[in-house]
Parts: sequence; structure tokens; C-alpha cells
Amino acid sequence: MAKLLVVDDEVGIRELLSEILEDEGHDVLTAEDAGQARKLIEENPLDLILLDIWMPDTDGVTLLRELSSQHLIHCPVIMMSGHATIDTAVEATKFGAFDFLEKPISMQRLLSSVSNALAQETPADTESRQQDAETQSEPSEAKAVIYGHNGNELATIPFTLELRDARDSFEKLYLQSVLEEESYSMSKVAARTGLERTHLYRKLKQLEITLPAKEKTA
Repeated sequence: MAKLLVVDDEVGIRELLSEILEDEGHDVLTAEDAGQARKLIEENPLDLILLDIWMPDTDGVTLLRELSSQHLIHCPVIMMSGHATIDTAVEATKFGAFDFLEKPISMQRLLSSVSNALAQETPADTESRQQDAETQSEPSEAKAVIYGHNGNELATIPFTLELRDARDSFEKLYLQSVLEEESYSMSKVAARTGLERTHLYRKLKQLEITLPAKEKTA
């Protein structure tokens, strides 16, 4: 049984996620804002944190950055949001977020992400690996791992890239995924991504994303 913390200002989401995760056998704590979250994180040995990005007092990315800088995060963190931009997701990953869940969150996506996060090495394993790495002549490369909706690993983006190149790589993966899910219906893709169709086509060309010969325009 793992001890999880769900941080979200919406009581309905906290209760729903808690119910689902408790049914899976986990011990779930909840916090409605950054202040409560800080207290629970400092007082409890946690195995996983699910952290909402948009909260009234302190947003989730800022909280993650603060806790990481204070070395208070000792477990995987999964970010959640229904309104986050690609830049926000990339920033959260830079500060140690394991995964990003887009609201509304499906049960399958939630459980898959939680399972993958809990399967990661423990802080003790991480410390041991870092100590071993220090004895090597070449340090391991820091990178962001991008996962698909079904929890499978899509690609990795090394932090050695310049920010613009890293953002382009993320946007390309994002648009390719949305295109496939919407069966290349450009009107649906435009609505889902919030891009005007002219801008969308320009973005696809910029990122060198090739469409099928008979793309759907409806």
C-alpha cells in the first residue's frame, strides 16, 4: 500500500480521486491549497503526489519549484490541469514532474500514470545511483520522458537542448498525438488545441509534420 497526496482546490476532484485510489488499496491524504500541501509533505513520508496546477493561493508549478529547491520532494509528482499550456507542462517537467494529466482525467489514464510512477526507483535507490554516477567519467544525461495517454513512453527530450528546440520537440509530439486521436480531422484538432486552422497548418509545416494524402478537413 502506498501513501499518496492529492492536492486540488476542487473538493469534487479531491473526493473522486481519493475514492478511486483508495479502492486500489492506497492510503490517500488530501489538501485543498499549497499551504495544506506543504504541511502534509513535511509531516508525512509520501510515495506519490498528485498536484493541481491552477490553485488560488500558489499555483502547482510554483509550489513544485519551491519544494524542489528546498529538497522536500522525495517521491514522484504527477501534475494535473484542464487549462495548462505546453510551456507549463515543459516547465513542470523541468522541476521534476513525473507525468502530466489533462482534466477531465479518465480512470484508466489515472491508474496507469500512478502505477508507472510508483514503479519508479525509491529515493534511496536514486541516491545510490547518483553516488555511483559520480564515480563514472561521464555524468548521465538529464532528460524529460514524455508519456502517451495509455501510459506508454513516447519519447525523451534531453535537457541539453536549447529551450526553443525542446519546446518544438514537445509541440511536435503533442500535435502528432492529437492528430491521430482525432483521425486527422483538422476542425476537431483546431478546436482541441485552441489554434485557428491557418495557424494550425502553419505550425504543422513549421514542425515538419506530414499529413496523410487525404486528410479530413471536416
